[in-house]
Amino acid sequence: MIILRHGLIVSVIIFLLGMSSVITRKNLFFILMGIEIMFNAAGLLLILAGHYINKNEEQIVYMMLMSISASESSICLALLIKLYNLKRTLNIDILNEIK
Repeated sequence: MIILRHGLIVSVIIFLLGMSSVITRKNLFFILMGIEIMFNAAGLLLILAGHYINKNEEQIVYMMLMSISASESSICLALLIKLYNLKRTLNIDILNEIK
């Protein structure tokens, strides 16, 4: 059986890695990947909580979370491709100057 404390520690570490990627990166694609890592950490926490209280509803919520995450990432990738075709960059600093 997985100890809840170890699972929480792993989930928090994964979440912090995703958050550090969102904070430090300048490329929109890497920021999107950091957000996806954060979603996966939240999903892992849902699965761990469901396992700890012996319920299966959290697995259903996890599947909904992953489907929402997949649709969000596909829409964002389509927007990033369109933005790259228009401006030839995904750097936040350069795109922020265009107003």
